[in-house]
Amino acid sequence: MELADRLATAEVLWLTTVGEGGVPQSSPVWFAWHDGAFHVATEPAAGKVANIGARPAVAVHLEGAGAGDLVVTVEGKASLGTGLGPATAAYVEKHAAGFARLGTTAEAYLATFSVGVHITPTRWRVFPSD
Repeated sequence: MELADRLATAEVLWLTTVGEGGVPQSSPVWFAWHDGAFHVATEPAAGKVANIGARPAVAVHLEGAGAGDLVVTVEGKASLGTGLGPATAAYVEKHAAGFARLGTTAEAYLATFSVGVHITPTRWRVFPSD
């Protein structure tokens, strides 16, 4: 599997931020890869928002890789914004089944998860899982 395929098909990534006192905190989140960055929607009161506001260095890794998949871990710099901006359509398309599974709509979900986390990669580590 190629990296582009893995970024397009993985539903979840683990986002690690650093809290007060230097304690790392990892959270599974939905994401979209768009225009060279990872885009995540989160609630305004989430701990990751405060962590990123104070310490924008983050790490991400894609959900568990099956046999033959690529293991992908990334270090990057995160920024916060209102909503997902230009990545919204890619995010909504990618997670349409997830919204249905949760019994919600994209509009309702994004109204609650209204803060966009935008992660620009600074270092990639990609290797096969075999």
